[in-house]
Amino acid sequence: MAKPLILVSNDDGITAPGIRTLVKIAMKVGEVVVVAPDGPQSGMGHAITIGNTLRLDRSIAFADLGLEAYECSGTPADCVKLAKHHVLRERKPDLVVSGINHGSNSSISVLYSGTMSAAIEAAIEGLPSIGFSLCDYGHEADFSHTEEFVEQIIRQALEHRTPDNTALNVNLPKKSGEKIKGIKVCRQAQARWQEEFDERLDPRNRKYFWMTGSFVNYDKGEDTDEWALVNNYVSIVPCQFDMTAHHAIAMLNEDWQF
Repeated sequence: MAKPLILVSNDDGITAPGIRTLVKIAMKVGEVVVVAPDGPQSGMGHAITIGNTLRLDRSIAFADLGLEAYECSGTPADCVKLAKHHVLRERKPDLVVSGINHGSNSSISVLYSGTMSAAIEAAIEGLPSIGFSLCDYGHEADFSHTEEFVEQIIRQALEHRTPDNTALNVNLPKKSGEKIKGIKVCRQAQARWQEEFDERLDPRNRKYFWMTGSFVNYDKGEDTDEWALVNNYVSIVPCQFDMTAHHAIAMLNEDWQF
């Protein structure tokens, strides 16, 4: 029986430790092909390359594992598009996984996330997809405590599929002295980044700005991704790309005068 075909991508770049961890886990389950950015693409959201050339080259990043791998000059969404329509044009992936990202993509961060844009692009293409993120921003973050949960979720997705037109946003707690308690299916917390802009001067005495700020969680619910992560659970939030505010249609039709 043929192994399931798993496409792996990310936004931290093809040489990031997180994607190597994800690839090794995926190899336990199926046949793996990697198409990932040739450098960091964090915070790109769902950007695609329109006005510039796109380059796609064979990569040696996973030569030691004997994998077919490609590095792309574009964004994570570009990587998935090229993978589906060029690299795997004769084959259909059974699952697309993205990550493991170095840093949380919970709550509102899903909108900015390159990791999740790869997963959402796959969902737009009609492919089951999952984005994985670890709540540790260090380049040398320890992923070892997450491996059993990542594998379990991948196996469940292959066995039962994911909901149509949906990408799963999976966030994993940072390693601590306490074992991860389990997995929670959650809703996205009502939270946002409170930005500040630090005004600085460059060596030529020209003004520039560096964005800083903090994450503010306004949501006190115990069914959110933020609650799960704070309480040392893996969170899974099903995300859709249909951004229609369906509840607002009736209000606009009733109250606005056209």
